[in-house]
Amino acid sequence: MSPPTRTSHPIYSLLPTDVEGFDSLAELALDMHSSWNHYADNVWRRLDPELWEITHNPWVVLQTVARDRIEHVLADPAFRKSVDDLVRDRRQAVAAPAWFQQNHSSSPLSCAAYFSLEFMLSEALPIYSGGLGNVAGDQLKAASDLGVPVVGVGLLYQQGYFRQVIDKDGAQQALFPYNDPGQLPITPLRRADGEWLRLEIALPGYSVWLRAWQVQVGRTTLYLLDSNDAANVPAHRGIASELYGGGPELRLKQELLLGIGGWRLLGALGIQPEVCHLNEGHAAFAVLERARSFMQESAQPFDVALAVTRAGNLFTTHTAVAAGFDRFPPALIEQYLGGYAEQKLGIALNELMALGRRDPNDASESFNMAYLAIRGSGAVNGVSRLHGKVSRQLFAPLFPQWPAEEVPVGHVTNGVHMPTWDSAPADDLWTGACGKDRWLGPTEPLEQHIRRVSDANLWQFRIAASQSLVRYARERLSRQLTACGAAPEAVAEVQQFFDPHALTLGFARRFATYKRPNLLLHDPQRLLRLLTHPDRPVQLIIAGKAHPDDGAGQALVHEWINFIRRPEVRPHIIFLSDYDMLLTEHLVQGVDVWINTPRRPWEACGTSGMKVLVNGGINLSELDGWWAEAYTPDVGWALGDGREHGDDPAWDAIEATALYNLLEQEIVPEFYARDEQGIPTAWVARMRESMAKLTPRFSANRAVREYTEQHYIPAASAYAARAADEGALGRQMVAWRQATEKQWAGLRFGEVKITTKDAQHRVDVQLFLNGFDPKDIRVELFADGLDGGEPVQQGMKPIGISPDAPDGTIYRATVSAARPETDYTARVIPQFDGVGVPLEEARILWQR
Repeated sequence: MSPPTRTSHPIYSLLPTDVEGFDSLAELALDMHSSWNHYADNVWRRLDPELWEITHNPWVVLQTVARDRIEHVLADPAFRKSVDDLVRDRRQAVAAPAWFQQNHSSSPLSCAAYFSLEFMLSEALPIYSGGLGNVAGDQLKAASDLGVPVVGVGLLYQQGYFRQVIDKDGAQQALFPYNDPGQLPITPLRRADGEWLRLEIALPGYSVWLRAWQVQVGRTTLYLLDSNDAANVPAHRGIASELYGGGPELRLKQELLLGIGGWRLLGALGIQPEVCHLNEGHAAFAVLERARSFMQESAQPFDVALAVTRAGNLFTTHTAVAAGFDRFPPALIEQYLGGYAEQKLGIALNELMALGRRDPNDASESFNMAYLAIRGSGAVNGVSRLHGKVSRQLFAPLFPQWPAEEVPVGHVTNGVHMPTWDSAPADDLWTGACGKDRWLGPTEPLEQHIRRVSDANLWQFRIAASQSLVRYARERLSRQLTACGAAPEAVAEVQQFFDPHALTLGFARRFATYKRPNLLLHDPQRLLRLLTHPDRPVQLIIAGKAHPDDGAGQALVHEWINFIRRPEVRPHIIFLSDYDMLLTEHLVQGVDVWINTPRRPWEACGTSGMKVLVNGGINLSELDGWWAEAYTPDVGWALGDGREHGDDPAWDAIEATALYNLLEQEIVPEFYARDEQGIPTAWVARMRESMAKLTPRFSANRAVREYTEQHYIPAASAYAARAADEGALGRQMVAWRQATEKQWAGLRFGEVKITTKDAQHRVDVQLFLNGFDPKDIRVELFADGLDGGEPVQQGMKPIGISPDAPDGTIYRATVSAARPETDYTARVIPQFDGVGVPLEEARILWQR
């Protein structure tokens, strides 16, 4: 068979490829970079303005317009020059050294593979649901901007996530339109001889054939697998049909295709990543397939292969509640992975099950994908500072006897790709203040540059943004009402809705009970008074979907629709259905205030509020997720007391009252307090501080630089060290762990002596090593941190043999006597150079 190639080929031969200049248009249309380069928008708008505004899909526009139209616009010298300039700029950007090449050219990182069940890159490629895909897509784009060598791996869904319609009764209906690959900005992966690259994945009793596709994302590439291959029986063709649809068995199949199929696809392409980044536990089966690949290359057993390869794996968890982790019944794991474990990994089923269980000996315990990801990774992180703390609590059962603050979960707070979410006028504003290359490197200087924009320019920018949003909301609502059969007079009435000069609030997200989308509706009459104030009116735009299986979430949608349909309410609140990326862009670019009301601490991060920053919107949010670390009084408004209250209706009522109070007493008055030029100076000052302080800090640029420097490069180094000499270091680690396990039970403390003198405690502890080499353990004196501070972890040194017990060793440490001696206790932990403790070895022995 010919070796695979990543050269793309047109899907159809009927496109006017012979028209001079068409190839340049196709090159732009098939690169998702056009989705965040506003300079390209006019190209597609010129070809078909109406279709462009509805779809924002360059590839659809290019395929749909007539040949004569393409020839006509390309004959315009100015248009042709614009296209040629965009193509030239694109090629130069791809070829030029970026931040990574300029700062880390000698690093061991040549490729990081980013696995995710969903990617939100553009409304033109609807293979996303929400936040998880948003993070994945934005990080791929930022990696492209920064030149970080990342490839994405995901699934191509035939129907994707459901599309929402609100029926005449105000209820949500779910539709699943087919994603025609020919209309998506993707190309088949073909071998040099033109054969489509396909993979055969063995499942119990049958094989599934997977087709491979690629998506160009600037410098980076996203590879997608789909099961809609003609060689598959109909049931198997539908494995990759819906995102988050079906039951546990379908989800397990999808995750097998993503993890195992995805890693094999990289192998077929000749891509050998040093780093595998698991974006949530869905992709954790890649841990097993990566280990299997190393077994095949090095002839090492599974335990050695896992010890080697996990050093190059990073697990990012986005889940804030234990119920959110994917769990599968033992029988399903046995059915689909029993043979794989025994025949491919060379381990028994119970050894595989142990990787996904808290208690390896509990045969009834489900298989937890997050546990597999943790036990197969060299680092674990949450997606905000608060979420890191929450995750340490969630995963504490895997690290018994360890203090919660030492559970090995860090955090990298998410950020959003600002060039994707800024409006064209916002792009112009920032370019004038900070330069066009502001997101291609460190962003720290941006804060001072954007502060120089005058009040008048900032306010004029916001007025234009409000006008644009009102126009869009009216047009979209008109189409929405027409599609569901509304009377013509009801559709015509929409053109009178909303005032571009009124305060506009936005609330858009998944409708789930923990997000409390109806907190603002707690007191309907008070809300109505706020909206209809004769001198200081407020208007509200709402959007969001509830999962088709979430009856409680759908009831919340229905409640809002019923309220909005009241005649006295209808002109003041708009519910825009089918919340997608295009709608999100318009909302975050135009609203004045973005509202977020989750129950703390159930919002792992939340990225929707970050998107308004670059556009001058201001946040009003619960102190949860990213806002818990972003909020200061000069950049927005906070809801809640920064503590957890659980699912408490009484607390919901308290926070609803606080929300109304903030709006009535602070937000609305500040917006309408104008100077002699009609500028709300206090509002503009808050907007400026939000833009300056928060936009760079919560950008995907910052997040990807942190991942690269804190995780990718160290992981690449660690993996290279362990993989050298066919895993020699991995073999040593496994031997050390086996010896540790064998000897640990005999390790014990003896007598403790504490002497206090000259404001110092001198602590001597007797330790019976049970044959341990002292270099294989670390003895510490430990005390909990005070007032949220860092704990004391003072190393203890061996000073000699115990005089009354020849098999005992005395360890000593000296600490400050500012704290009582009872605060301190000795402990022993294993140590081996390069092994993460407790992530890779969780044993610990306390003196008391």
